[in-house]
Amino acid sequence: QVQLVESGGGLVQPGGSLRLSCAASGSIFSINNMGWYRQAPGKQRELVAAITSGADTNVADSVKGRFTISRANAKNTVYLQMNSLKPEDTAVYYCNAEIYSNYRLGDYWGQGTQVTVSS
Repeated sequence: QVQLVESGGGLVQPGGSLRLSCAASGSIFSINNMGWYRQAPGKQRELVAAITSGADTNVADSVKGRFTISRANAKNTVYLQMNSLKPEDTAVYYCNAEIYSNYRLGDYWGQGTQVTVSS
């Protein structure tokens, strides 16, 4: 089995920073794209940022210039550095990865981590 485990969420004041981490574990042959999504109450899940195995990135306009996605391939880990946080960034953040495991490509999700931006 493959698991994605997120960490780093919490409560932060507006203007503050947080760093999310997501580590993949299990029977992993390779990992293609990795990304972060978020879902606020009453809203649909949306893409925040994604990164390919070659480190090409795609960042949502709403967080561009404030959030940075990166990955450590040797650790099967993806990060999301979030700076200048705003109340509208409050959401559950989910990690996603396309992983080759047991000879097939699968789409995997983490359990989610809450990020709350409030004074």
